Amino acid sequence: MLIPHPPYPIPLNQKMKAIIDCNSFYCACEKLFRPEIRTSPVVVLSNNDGCIISRSDEAKKLGLDMAGPFFKAKAAIEKNGVAVFSSNYNLYGDMSKRVMDTLKTLTPHVEVYSVDEAFVLVPENENARLYQFGIAAKEKIEQWTGISVSIGIGETKVLCKVANRLAKKDKKGSSGVTVLQSEIQIREALERTSIDEVWGVGRRYAVKLKDQGITDAWQLRNMPEEWARKNLGGIVGVRLIRELNGHPCIDIQDPLENKKMIASTRMFGKPVFQLQELTEAVASYTSRAAEKLRRQWCTASFMNVFLVSNDHPFHQYQYNPETIHAFYRLPVATSHTNELIRRAVPLVAQLYRPGSRYLKAGVILSGIVPENVQQSNLFEKSPDKKVKKLMEAIDNINASISHDTVKYVSSGVKREWKMRQDFRSPRYTSAWKELKEVK
Repeated sequence: MLIPHPPYPIPLNQKMKAIIDCNSFYCACEKLFRPEIRTSPVVVLSNNDGCIISRSDEAKKLGLDMAGPFFKAKAAIEKNGVAVFSSNYNLYGDMSKRVMDTLKTLTPHVEVYSVDEAFVLVPENENARLYQFGIAAKEKIEQWTGISVSIGIGETKVLCKVANRLAKKDKKGSSGVTVLQSEIQIREALERTSIDEVWGVGRRYAVKLKDQGITDAWQLRNMPEEWARKNLGGIVGVRLIRELNGHPCIDIQDPLENKKMIASTRMFGKPVFQLQELTEAVASYTSRAAEKLRRQWCTASFMNVFLVSNDHPFHQYQYNPETIHAFYRLPVATSHTNELIRRAVPLVAQLYRPGSRYLKAGVILSGIVPENVQQSNLFEKSPDKKVKKLMEAIDNINASISHDTVKYVSSGVKREWKMRQDFRSPRYTSAWKELKEVK
């Protein structure tokens, strides 16, 4: 059992890090608005309801496999009364933002690592009471958002991940918080961490290390750096061993305010054969990418449209998909949806092959620059200011009411190609018509 409190304090000027990880995040979001399933097994499915991508603790105990196909688990799910949900990214994105905003009230140094994880720099005045800081942070997040979290605290990011894994593994014994601070705690934790559970060690390297007799994180920590340089990916392996030894090599990153590339892509709910449907899908994805572009007050000068097809016999449907691309350089960088759709549609026609079975499409915008420094073109008229006001109005309407309340007709009306979501829950926090009713 790990010691919850360190036997001796560390210097107050030593910077400690923590990782906050939401427990079964997608399932937790679904349970939050459905009190009747709070203690029931729950699973969330991937795009097109294909595979299980999130399991509650109750579902894990039933033996339902992570990433296992839904159709294979369907019998066990029905037998055990498991609640099933399609991915509801609107809900998950909003709840993630609430968790991260709560974290920012605890410390200004927050690195959002994924939708359900964030690294933070622990305030220096909390170094003498790290466990209490973790408990206070956990209680505040759960009180403000309703999302359960586990917290791992250590001198480096790798040690934080080790601590977090142990906190998750024994939620009751650790109260959801594990601190790795003293040498005794660190050694015990690393000895309990299998080599294939170390953050940064991939499956192939894990097999390679086990063949050399290195089976846990403590053994890896004690390997020479020169050995890591030759056997563990060069400088990456050296950094990993240094992090395990408590020497920070991976800093807390400042948030990236503006993306250098914006993509919008989805699998189709069913195979698509017609050019019209492909055009609608690409126009819809272009609209979404343009909206993201405007949100960071930028314009794009390059466009990449791609289609993913599979013309193999139907029983080989999931194998060897082919991806084809078409590129276009915009004469004047823009974020206007109408202009981007006008350029994207001919690219779809250029890529389309009659008779092919298309599984996916997407749009990638690059060459992104702030809209106040975009370069004009001598042979093209400047963007119409009225169109900019129109874009702002459409964005405001869609943000305040619901996504796609106002859309371009080229993106389709029926949209039979849309991703399949047979078990999607309401967008409780982001759509007026789907707000939770309290009686």
